[in-house]
Amino acid sequence: MTHGTMTEPTSESTPGPAAGSTAASTALHYHLMGIGGIGMSAFARLLAARGQRVSGCDALATELTAQLVAEGIPVEQGHSAAHVSEAPFGPVDVLVASEAVPKTHPELVAARAAGIEVRPRMALLDELLDVPNSIGVIGTHGKTTTTSMIAVALAGAGLDPAAFVGGIVPEFGSNARLGSGPFVAEVDESDRGFAALRCGTAVFTNAEDDHVGGTQATYWETVEEQHAGFARFVAHSGRVLLCADWPGLDALCAGNPQRLSYGQAAGADYRAVNLRPDADGTDFTVEYRGTPLGDARVGLPGTHNVLNALAALAVTHLHGGDVTRAAAALAAFRGPGRRWQRIGELNGALVVDDYAHNATKVAAAVQAARQTGRRVRVVFQPHRYLRTQQSWPRLADALMDADEVLLLDIAAASEPPIEGIHATLISGRMAEGGHAGIRYMPDRHEVVRWLRDTAGPGDIIVTMGAGDVWKLSRELAGVSS
Repeated sequence: MTHGTMTEPTSESTPGPAAGSTAASTALHYHLMGIGGIGMSAFARLLAARGQRVSGCDALATELTAQLVAEGIPVEQGHSAAHVSEAPFGPVDVLVASEAVPKTHPELVAARAAGIEVRPRMALLDELLDVPNSIGVIGTHGKTTTTSMIAVALAGAGLDPAAFVGGIVPEFGSNARLGSGPFVAEVDESDRGFAALRCGTAVFTNAEDDHVGGTQATYWETVEEQHAGFARFVAHSGRVLLCADWPGLDALCAGNPQRLSYGQAAGADYRAVNLRPDADGTDFTVEYRGTPLGDARVGLPGTHNVLNALAALAVTHLHGGDVTRAAAALAAFRGPGRRWQRIGELNGALVVDDYAHNATKVAAAVQAARQTGRRVRVVFQPHRYLRTQQSWPRLADALMDADEVLLLDIAAASEPPIEGIHATLISGRMAEGGHAGIRYMPDRHEVVRWLRDTAGPGDIIVTMGAGDVWKLSRELAGVSS
């Protein structure tokens, strides 16, 4: 792989914008719509830690909103124009909403009428990222895990990072971390505003065709348009660390001359070599331009997790951190919520939950399950009618390496049904391809009964999908949700 001018690793000490808990000189009142979302709740925590006053609302009361209330952040259930008046929270200075919220929403209309600033969530993230030592993680797959690993590695190396993550990181007990060192953030390409953001280092994991082809605010019209967004983000960054193993990334990064790469590919600046997989993870050696930096381990199976961990160690090295200490922290890392999350056991079978919902992620999760050496049994819930329409053949092919697949109905995620698009497209293709263990099981009670009757110590059961399939893993393992 050919690269442009390379930057040498340097230690950067400018504190991240989310660092510490010192109150801002002039505190503002931020009201966050959809505060129960994984991203908005992280914003709430970071803003509160900076001394800002924070409130929020969400359609549903959840465990996450209850946690925010316990932390001193008031949350109202439901949405109302009254939320931006003096009741129930007092005068609001800034209303934060994602691009998915219609511009005609009563809260947005009321805010504009009252002269309250309406700030997109990406504009808020831009403020946090716009410092020299910030790290923005982009890509179609692996952002949450990679962002978590970077934060854990930097913390292990003693660099005291701040973090904004799209999942709960067990080491922090939160989706946000407060620190005085580098600021690392997951940057979601489903919000078109991401392309205008700036950061010190862009970590680019991969680029595929997810969130493409729909009319929703979280979809791009074409994959070319989405990939142009990736290229704009990278061009605005101080430097980019790209995955050398993913075809086409180098071309998308051509607008930034400060390019480094990571992967197993021979031309990568940071390489994972001598991989030694076992049932629980993989040991490997890290090299920087041919010079060994030391041995590392990732306690999650799958080659994709080796690459995620390698990116984290590369970022640590770029920021002058102790790679050996970072590697030790990663060896103990067990993943963020819903990313290869070990839930418990059923009759001796290991029960794991994973967010994988498009073909590449599904194939990676199945490969990780195979690495355990157990019989691989997947409960898969397709996500969104449009995504299923676009990719059902690839989803079917990605599941073929599982020993058994119990297929649920499609999780609509607020999308209207599409005529002719049904989960049985996946099961039908798998059966035609000769898979003897595919079962269409829309009745969840039947899924639970079947697995309780047949699970054994040699099995791994993976509940897989971006919908509510995770609830089944808890039921199977007898863990409260």
